[in-house]
Formats: sequence, C-alpha cells, structure tokens
Amino acid sequence: MISERHQKKIAVINDLSGYGRCSLTVAIPILSALKIQCCPVPTSIFSNHTGFPVYFFDDYTDKMGLYLEKWTELGLEFDGIFSGFLGSEAQIGIVMSMIRQFQGKDTLVVIDPIMGDHGKAYQTYTPAMCSRMKELVCLGNIVTPNLTEACILTGREYRDEGWHRTELLAMAEEIREMGPSGVIITGVKEGAYLTNVIAERGKEGAFCRSMRVGRERPGTGDVFSAIVAAEAVKGASLTDAAKKAARFVKRCILKSEELNVPVQNGVCFEEVLSELIKWK
Repeated sequence: MISERHQKKIAVINDLSGYGRCSLTVAIPILSALKIQCCPVPTSIFSNHTGFPVYFFDDYTDKMGLYLEKWTELGLEFDGIFSGFLGSEAQIGIVMSMIRQFQGKDTLVVIDPIMGDHGKAYQTYTPAMCSRMKELVCLGNIVTPNLTEACILTGREYRDEGWHRTELLAMAEEIREMGPSGVIITGVKEGAYLTNVIAERGKEGAFCRSMRVGRERPGTGDVFSAIVAAEAVKGASLTDAAKKAARFVKRCILKSEELNVPVQNGVCFEEVLSELIKWK
C-alpha cells in the first residue's frame, strides 16, 4: 500500500482551465506552496474559463471512473479530498462514490459547492443538480459555499446585502447540521467589508471580515478554498484557516489592481505566492 505519510496529500477534484487562473491551475500551485502534494482528478478540460467569449471544452465524466480505478488498484490514501466545480449529476455521483472509497478515518473532506453567484445558479445547474449537491455536502467535513450557494442549500431567498448576523449564523448552522463539522459562508457584503461566516461543531459562531478592495474577479473562491483545505489538513483551526485565506485573497486582488490585470484574467497570485509561504 502506498501511503507516504511523511507528506500530506490532497486529492483535488476540479476542472482544468488552461487560461484564466481558476480551478486546478489555482489549487496545484497554492497547495504546493503550502507543502501539500496536490493529486488532481480532472472533471473536464477547458482552454480557458467560461468568462471569456469563446472556449474549448472536453467533458471528462466518462473517464473519471477508469482514472480512479487505478488509484484503488495502487491502494492510494489521502489526507484530504477537496471537491470544486462539478458539471453534472453524474460527476456529483462519482465524487460521492470516491469519498466513500478513499476516505479513511483521518481523511478530511472539503466541499466547495460551486453552484452559482450573485443570487443565481449557474445556467448549467439544474434544480436536480442543486438537490444532488446537498447530498454531497452531507459527506463533507468542511463546506465553503458563497452566499448564493448557502441560500440554495437552505432554500432561503437571496439578497445582496442587509443580512443580520444572527440570520447568517442560523444559515451556516443549518448547513452544518446536514453533516459537516465546519462551514464557512464566504464573501458576505457588510458595507465596506466582506465577511466570512464560520460555524463549527462545539464552538460559538465566528466572523472574519476584511475591507473590500478592487474589483470582483474570477478564481478568488478557488484561491480561498484551496488555502482553507491545505491549512485544515495541516491541523489549523477553521477560523485561522479562513483568516489566512481571506488575507491572501485580498493581497492578490490588490496586486492585480496595481498591475492592471484584466478582470477576466483573475488574480495574479503568482506575484505574491512567496508571501503566503512565509505567513504562519
């Protein structure tokens, strides 16, 4: 059996976009910088993310089972399983099976239930897929929905701002009661601030907020969740992991604005990755 327990390993299930800084092209370097071996499970291949006017797309659903069969034959074990964007009900089912197959007693499962933003589900996400995502969330130890996704998971009506913190904590707790031990609702607008809402089993709810800077950019959620997954696998508290992730996302946005990087190109995290490595 191959375990290599001297180094932490996370299996990362997400798409591969060749251009635009998101998904696996974000997770691989960030996990590596945090001294975690990233083991990708590609769900699809894009030439660039779908925020660009044109893109090439190749669905990898039919190959995922064969891919994972070889990991089973090798007896691979992982310290973490981290799931990101999934493009179909079939992929959600494959990931659920993978978790049951590879989750050992010490394997941490992190689910980023990527379903929508700005109050709307993505066009590809049908009501059936949203329902299936709830089943996947039940298998996670840590779940990191944005506000839109939290509303979808709990059946609440979305609003952009004006949430009371008691409402936010109640929503996070409702998601936690689905099965996860920890939930972070990301990117809640509170005036000039963005707040992350943290609910953790056996602990009081917490809030991590930072000043809003720059423009909204694709891929920031991928940066945030990758850091949370890495830090949690290394044993950090959920609050500390969220604070570190939020701090780095803010640093990335500021640097991207400074360099006038086009919004659709995401955040130039490469320019400040050395800073993340040094942070405790």
